[in-house]
Amino acid sequence: MDTLQQFYINGRWVTPSSVCQTHAVINPATEQPEAQIPLGEAADIDSAIAAATAAFTGWSETPLATRLEYLEKLLALYQQRLPEIADAISREMGAPIGLASKAQAPAGMAHLNNAIEIARDFPFEETQGGSVIRHEPAGVCALITPWNWPMNQIMCKLAPALAVGCTVVLKPSEFAALSANLLGQMIDEIGLPAGVFNMVYGDGAKVGPQLSSDPRIDVVSLTGSTRAGASVSKEAADTIKRVSLELGGKSANILLPGCDLEQAVTHGVRAMMNNTGQSCNAPSRMLVPADQLDAAEQIAARVCASIAVGNPADNATVMGPIANGRQHQRVKALIEKGIEEGATLVCGGTAMPEGLDTGYFVQPTVFSRANNQMTIAREEIFGPVLTMIPYQDLEEAVAIANDTDYGLSGYVFGDNDQARQIANRLRTGNVHLNGAGPDFQAAFGGYKQSGIGREWGRFGFDEFLEIKSLFLPG
Repeated sequence: MDTLQQFYINGRWVTPSSVCQTHAVINPATEQPEAQIPLGEAADIDSAIAAATAAFTGWSETPLATRLEYLEKLLALYQQRLPEIADAISREMGAPIGLASKAQAPAGMAHLNNAIEIARDFPFEETQGGSVIRHEPAGVCALITPWNWPMNQIMCKLAPALAVGCTVVLKPSEFAALSANLLGQMIDEIGLPAGVFNMVYGDGAKVGPQLSSDPRIDVVSLTGSTRAGASVSKEAADTIKRVSLELGGKSANILLPGCDLEQAVTHGVRAMMNNTGQSCNAPSRMLVPADQLDAAEQIAARVCASIAVGNPADNATVMGPIANGRQHQRVKALIEKGIEEGATLVCGGTAMPEGLDTGYFVQPTVFSRANNQMTIAREEIFGPVLTMIPYQDLEEAVAIANDTDYGLSGYVFGDNDQARQIANRLRTGNVHLNGAGPDFQAAFGGYKQSGIGREWGRFGFDEFLEIKSLFLPG
């Protein structure tokens, strides 16, 4: 078991300022600890903020070419240690090693590479009319990241922040400290100037308010629950700082009449069960033409039966466990709620998958004949649970899709022209048409309670930049 007893503050690994609580990083497949980490106290957070504040002027004035040299060194190290990062992610949050190796770990590398390429040609200074518009680093940034896609979410914030000249305090999820620690090691190895990057483990409910309310923090970028986003916004309000939020989702997947039902349902089910359903943009509500519901249910059950659930270290595993015990209990409770409220359980349920007796595992679960007012259609379950809802016509389908507090993503499957028309009517920040995957050059973020601001690509830079207009004499 690893003992990760230090924080990274002001360019070095340091012990906590005082005796503090510890947190066990549990392998969700074995329910055994992989590491013990300290949970930072107020003095530790204060030290990290002070270091980032002191380093800001020097880093923001460092030539872009020099900043990018550091990031290129980090990219090379990241690529070299990719298998190690994938292994850490698999052990800390249960992603199957195939997913961790092909998607989870490489996603962080892709965001880092994109940030380097974008920064090279970014118009940090441009002319508009008779004035000069400068895009300047926003300042000291608090980055609060989750456990479900740990390196993806850290790097899509960290890379653009460092590239534009901001300094950061990172609070990674305490459930995903193994991969975060590896990142800290790599940053230490490249010799980033002291104070530019700081990392403190901690309990989000305790650390988040301090980071959000501290007047020395200029930007808070959070990926997490809508409840956490509301808390950060309230704490940040008194100091009028910028808040960027990427929050929850309850994304609708509209299967259009006449679509290839076998293909559409198969893709929708597999997309839902990917990462054990623990993705904020997961297609968790499948909207099916009412006269095709019976056939869709049969396909969904067949697809779920083909999904190999088991040990994340096994290359044959497609779906691993829920990432932690707390979330495991929540998912099972919501499955029970779906049964209680009268939805039809097509497959799955709360019982352990066959052949498993240890770990936070849940069967791939599909409900059908649900309505959009049921709890399983309203709340983000964040587990491998799909809710199928029938609709009579496309007007009703769009109404159901938009009848949610969330607006992160959407999915449409069918005729290309019709799919595009429906996509334009969805109140979401992203829409996937006919199985299209994500594009890290596009904008990622949501409407309504799914967040504020955008990440990824050129759009992710805007969150860490202030705009200054220089009005020149005529």
